[in-house]
Amino acid sequence: MTISRDKIDHVICPEVRGLSAYHVPDPGELIKLDAMENPYSWPDWLVEEWLEQLRQVSLNRYPDASATELKARMRSAMGVPDQAAVILGNGSDELIQMIIQAVAGPGKVIMAPEPTFVMYRQIAVAAGLTYAAVPLQTDFSLDKDDIAEALDEYQPVVVFLAYPNNPTGNLFDPDVIRLILTRAPGLVVVDEAYAPFTDESFMAEVQAHDNLLVLRTLSKMGFAGLRLGLLTGAPQWLNEIEKTRLPYNISSLNQLTGEFALAHRAVFEEQAAAIRQDRTVLLAGLQALPGLTVYPSAANFILFRVPDGQAGAVHAGLIERGVLIKNLDGSVPALRDCLRVTVGRPEENASFLAALAALL
Repeated sequence: MTISRDKIDHVICPEVRGLSAYHVPDPGELIKLDAMENPYSWPDWLVEEWLEQLRQVSLNRYPDASATELKARMRSAMGVPDQAAVILGNGSDELIQMIIQAVAGPGKVIMAPEPTFVMYRQIAVAAGLTYAAVPLQTDFSLDKDDIAEALDEYQPVVVFLAYPNNPTGNLFDPDVIRLILTRAPGLVVVDEAYAPFTDESFMAEVQAHDNLLVLRTLSKMGFAGLRLGLLTGAPQWLNEIEKTRLPYNISSLNQLTGEFALAHRAVFEEQAAAIRQDRTVLLAGLQALPGLTVYPSAANFILFRVPDGQAGAVHAGLIERGVLIKNLDGSVPALRDCLRVTVGRPEENASFLAALAALL
């Protein structure tokens, strides 16, 4: 089938034509340390109990449209304040899309630091909005004067702040975030995707700031295949954003699985604690290697910079040695020569460090 470029250009909007699709490589048999997943599987006894629960699902019926029971369990597990409203999404990506759809319009601006989670830009541009990126400092901190100037210049309807930031792993100064909350003319979304790996959070401040929304996900906790996210904030905002949610967006299988998993969340909290310990060991191992600049992390991954011009060769060399990590070189100027590794199981981390040492 042949479709002319002219016809594609006529039908597809220029904003989408200018984007690149989000690429997910096939890891094959490689040690997979590229996607910030929890490396620990569910214990066998938990899998057996879960499979027994799945027998109860009536797949011929639509799911609970409000996901009432799952919503209650997620509120409790994530410490959502009582007066805050909640919307669930098919991962936090869908919730980001819903927020942007709700505010979209001619001349509207979405703002975020750079570098940060790529989907803020991707979804904003696809929706026809202007995207304003505020460069981070060389240590990936957020400068209060730079962000204040950008807020005044662009007047964004939404500011997205990943906390900890992806792909840099650091936590922004909370006082700078509070400055943004007081100065921003629109919504400020604090995306806490990596909450299981840090003790810092803005969840308790949701009721203190009328323009603050907080995003959470279960993906990093150990349910990446489940695709469940939560958005919370003032009911007045969420009542409007709710209008963009597609009906039955959380399937019956996902609702039951989410409820079941959160009823056993002590298992996954123990895994998160192990990942924090493994992160400390991996960080020390990277810092001991020659020629690297290693950045601190409050997430389940570590960003590091290799010597000038070597990122591609190091990344390819790791693949040849059976390890897949993320090559960020070329994505934005601030990430020149940077690679990002997910914290895996101890034996996976050791294999990665040995392979990397052989390449340096």
